[in-house]
Amino acid sequence: MSIIEVQVPQLSESVAEGTLATWKKKIGDSIARDEILVDIETDKVVLEVPSPGAGVLVEIVKADGETVVSGELIARIDTEAKAGAAAPAAEAPKAAATSAPAPAAAAPAGTASPSARKILDEKGIAATDVAGSGRGGRVTKEDAVAAAPKAGPIASPAAAKVALPTPPVTVALGDRTEQRVPMSRLRSRIAERLLQSQATNAILTTFNEVNMGPMMALRKQYGEKFEKAHGVRLGFMGFFVKAACAALQKFPVLNASVDGNDIVYHGFIDIGIAVGSPRGLVVPIIRNADQMSIAEIEKKIAEFGSKAKDGKLTIEDLTGGTFSISNGGIFGSMMSTPIINPPQSAILGIHATKDRAMVENGQVVVRPMNYLAMSYDHRIIDGREAVLGLVTMKEALEDPSRLLLGV
Repeated sequence: MSIIEVQVPQLSESVAEGTLATWKKKIGDSIARDEILVDIETDKVVLEVPSPGAGVLVEIVKADGETVVSGELIARIDTEAKAGAAAPAAEAPKAAATSAPAPAAAAPAGTASPSARKILDEKGIAATDVAGSGRGGRVTKEDAVAAAPKAGPIASPAAAKVALPTPPVTVALGDRTEQRVPMSRLRSRIAERLLQSQATNAILTTFNEVNMGPMMALRKQYGEKFEKAHGVRLGFMGFFVKAACAALQKFPVLNASVDGNDIVYHGFIDIGIAVGSPRGLVVPIIRNADQMSIAEIEKKIAEFGSKAKDGKLTIEDLTGGTFSISNGGIFGSMMSTPIINPPQSAILGIHATKDRAMVENGQVVVRPMNYLAMSYDHRIIDGREAVLGLVTMKEALEDPSRLLLGV
């Protein structure tokens, strides 16, 4: 027998622990080298753990839902075993060292492991109502997860088809039901950070509006040529990122952060772009955005969108950032007050572009308008810098040639 250990990969300094999401193999399965064994969910990304070698999975040390840290042992693989013979092989050393134990007596009815009892208590199910598959009839965690209440109406088929991150707990309320599902680690982290932002920042929001006509005309004129030259569509986000960079360079405090009693002025501009993913909202970082062209920014945004959709964003993609942009307009939002992403001190919110009646030179004209909202930490950013910063963005967006010329 030749055993190799499977350990949790090294997590970044910003990630203390993770949760084993789903084992893709079970004990006794044959495994190829680098085949994905399990997913580990952190508060930033889902990490795939590949097998360090070929063989048979003979032991799972940490089960689905358990918390793990960097370097922790989670499984063992026998590189010489054959599929289906894993369990005896794994127990062979113990059998050789000690005499075979007597068959275990049946556990008293209702005996459950601590983790199983906790799950059953949350579901409102008595341990005596569950058939245990463990040693001596003991109710295991897996038995508890699979158990369903005996009484109470069953959720509708439509509700049953909804993909939920963990098995729901159905609670009967007379002739109606509720489902209780624990937050995912990512959702819990989002909630924690939003509460932190509200509690620690003196958040104020300033608004302005921008005429999107010049950008739309530029996009219409050069969009096809841009796509042929750079292999990516010319969107509006590249312009918004460049406009934000222009404002942050002019008013560096918008790019700063608070550390205790100090104000940290960053000598770089890393823009976080809020992106929706199957797991929730994530904010990948465009690093040194001020040094990038619009084409390079659009390529990076497209890359992040694809990685978010496929669940391939890395911890490095999501770490850092000195300013953020949130685009609620893609969902139809007309106006919002975005929440600062700590430890940053400002965030830009952009919204849906709609034709509106505007007065120009005493005449009512129709223009495609977009409301801009910038929330900022009033502890270090005064209204002057915030308002003028947003005006700088507006002026750059309404005359996009300035972004190309850097004036």
